[in-house]
Amino acid sequence: MKKKKVNLRDLEPKEHQGEHSHDHSSAKEVSNFRTYLPAIFSFVMLIAGIAIDYFDAFPFFKGWIRLLWYTVAYIPVGFPVIIEGWYSIKNGDFFTEFLLMSIATLGAFAIGEYPEGVAVMLFYAVGELFQNAAVNRAKGNIKALLDVRPNEALVYRDGDYISVSPESVEIGEKIQVRVGEKVPLDGILLSKKGSFNTAALTGESKPDTIAKGDTVFAGSINLDGVIEVQTTKEFKDSSIARILDMVQNATARKSKTELFIRKFARIYTPIVVFLAIGLTFLPYFFVNDYVFRDWLYRALIFLVISCPCALVISIPLGYFGGLGAASRNGILFKGASFLDAITKVNTVVMDKTGTVTKGVFKIKEIKPFTFEETEFVKYLIAMEEQSTHPIAKAILEYKADGSDYEATNVSEVAGKGLKGTVNGKTVLVGNKALMISNKIKVPSETDGIVESIVMVSIDGKFAGYVTIADELKDDAHQAIKQIRDSGISKIIMLSGDKDSITQQVAKELNIDWAKGGLLPEDKLNEVEELKQQPDTRVAFIGDGINDAPVLAASGVGIAMGGLGSDVAIETADVIIQTDQPSKIARAIQIGRSTRKIVWQNIGLAFGVKVIVLILGAGGLATMWEAVFADVGVALLAIFNAVRLHKMKWD
Repeated sequence: MKKKKVNLRDLEPKEHQGEHSHDHSSAKEVSNFRTYLPAIFSFVMLIAGIAIDYFDAFPFFKGWIRLLWYTVAYIPVGFPVIIEGWYSIKNGDFFTEFLLMSIATLGAFAIGEYPEGVAVMLFYAVGELFQNAAVNRAKGNIKALLDVRPNEALVYRDGDYISVSPESVEIGEKIQVRVGEKVPLDGILLSKKGSFNTAALTGESKPDTIAKGDTVFAGSINLDGVIEVQTTKEFKDSSIARILDMVQNATARKSKTELFIRKFARIYTPIVVFLAIGLTFLPYFFVNDYVFRDWLYRALIFLVISCPCALVISIPLGYFGGLGAASRNGILFKGASFLDAITKVNTVVMDKTGTVTKGVFKIKEIKPFTFEETEFVKYLIAMEEQSTHPIAKAILEYKADGSDYEATNVSEVAGKGLKGTVNGKTVLVGNKALMISNKIKVPSETDGIVESIVMVSIDGKFAGYVTIADELKDDAHQAIKQIRDSGISKIIMLSGDKDSITQQVAKELNIDWAKGGLLPEDKLNEVEELKQQPDTRVAFIGDGINDAPVLAASGVGIAMGGLGSDVAIETADVIIQTDQPSKIARAIQIGRSTRKIVWQNIGLAFGVKVIVLILGAGGLATMWEAVFADVGVALLAIFNAVRLHKMKWD
């Protein structure tokens, strides 16, 4: 008797399960609210304080009471930044944007400009929130890779099949795999035959039918009947475990992109700090009526003006706009850094099955020789109705209402096809080997056919053939053209499918170079070799588990998300959620538009800051003007970033 693994979650009443879902959603909403609560509190306190100042509503709102009010408004957004700056200094990194923000805002407090100190730090906090929201919304977790591993194995012990963890199964034990389940460990097939979907492992579009004694790989999906397998490897050494290990190693080789503002602050912050110090003390040697307080005031204005809030807001907002525009177009970037990375790509490498093809068998051509097509199809379908082979299913889908004829005495010739009787005629349906073994003369025109071919003979004569092929996606040709139009210099196809089919698809799509029959490690090696070439920036596009190592190792990994495997989706940097390869060129366009707007914002912020900094150093700008100029630039940058939401791509 088979033991079924019970999930305690399934035992709960439906209404209780719904409550759990609601509780989880509510908890998430509370967590999000708490994230924004400090900024909201500071904003309310700031606006209230400014209103009281402006209308002079409360005469007692002066001195230490006013200082205390704005200090309370400052602490929720300012204290985390000050602490971060302190830890940076302790770690030997003195000049960071945290230090500059702390000095500038505390300086504003020191000269009595409390609202400005709060406002500047509040802008900084909001900018950080935008940054985190953009990255966290899209970023995946490599730990999710473990979810694609088979989580149970039915192993034969003590006269019964019991459910255990695959890690506990030893070499030589017998396991059972039911229809639709993944094979949990590598082994040898004990059953008479088996049909497996290995597309996720090899990229092979055609299901793999094997006989007793052949090797079965972990991660393959059993398509037809309950089978038994004798394990030959422990789980840690199985095919799927090796692929997952390659994914993790490839991910470790990927360098982490550092935020631009952090790099910039290493140069910008020390310059501004030393200029402010110089502005405070150097005039003593050159000005006759030097007053320390006046020059300190100018230096603090200088620091407030130089606060990078416009940059801090405009940069993440620009990327956030790009991420939003991509999402509306069915494209998910896992982080702002990949919007930049995709703009540098000049070589696109793609898988075939599931990427530019649908990964579904369809009849491509019906070629009868001795019968009319309608009559020929009736004989063919009558025979295939007796088979459960995936190719037979593809043929039956061609004519959903079946055949008027009935096949009898049907027997399977192992590894070759079917033999039976239809309308009193002996009919053979199968491969070339079946025809030759029955002394049927096969036309030479079939020799050059690269697709899967099903041959038919009726009463000892070759009656015709049907070719079965994986269809190109509707927008495959458009995708390749648009990728070229976007400036990509080289397009390459690497596939686990047989080389003849790969070359045919590559030729049809006008792809520069192609190679088939590749194992996962072969694909990885090919991409690693490409990366070694000077000035080559590689993006890889795939959908199967076998593509995951390459997705992780490439400069930009792009996964087909609609029908693609979970492991490929979790490993990739960019997900095409609609499964349309034509979205690849759009992803490149969005990346370039985002980068353009971000640099426009940077140029705007720098240009205005340089002008106002000079005015501030000369005593021509007050604290209010400095804050207004900085906030104004931030608003302009925000409006510029919002344009990404309105853009349309062809």
